[in-house]
Parts: sequence; C-alpha cells; structure tokens
Amino acid sequence: QVQLVESGGGLAQPGGSLRLSCAASGSILSIDAMGWFRQTPGKQRELVAAISSGGATNYADSVKGRFTISRDNAKNTVYLQMNSLKPEDTAVYICNAQGRTYLGPTSTYWGQGTQVTVSS
Repeated sequence: QVQLVESGGGLAQPGGSLRLSCAASGSILSIDAMGWFRQTPGKQRELVAAISSGGATNYADSVKGRFTISRDNAKNTVYLQMNSLKPEDTAVYICNAQGRTYLGPTSTYWGQGTQVTVSS
C-alpha cells in the first residue's frame, strides 16, 4: 500500500505562515492527483487545494491568493505553503493522493493529518 506522512503543522500567529509537506511512500507505481483537505470538529471535511500530475491546481475560494500547492514528483511529495494565516484556517490538514501500486488498481490514500492552529 501507499503511506502518506504529513509534517509542518503547528501554531502560527494570525498573518503568519506555515509550510506543510506530505511524502508518499510504499510500492508506488504512479501518483496522479494530490491534495490537501482540512477537518474541523463539527464540520465536513473540505478540499483546500489539489494539484494534478501535470501541475494544474485548484483552490478553495477561502484560501485563494494565500495558499500555494506544489509538488515534487521525483520525491512523491506535495507541499502547501500557507501565508496570511487566519484563525479560521485552524484545522487538521489531511493529505490525499490518488495513485496505484504494482499490486492493485488506482486507489485513494489519506494521511493521518497534521494540526494547524492559528491564534494569538
């Protein structure tokens, strides 16, 4: 299977920045789209940003102009640069990837999540 491990979460001040990373490992044949979701207690999980294997990106309206998603295909890693952070950005950020292994068809994989807290 594919494992996704996030890092880079933590505490930031309003207006500050954080950079999240998500590295995929395992018996990977290929990874197609990758992205970041976020989850807050009492709310549904929402897509924050996504990026295709070719570099096309998509962002939630609430983060456009503040967040940037990128990926390093050679490292099977996706990044989320978060600038101008707001308290409402506080959530568990969860990495997502669509890909396949040598043993199975295309599947969706999820990381364990990393906590981002924006507070003064």
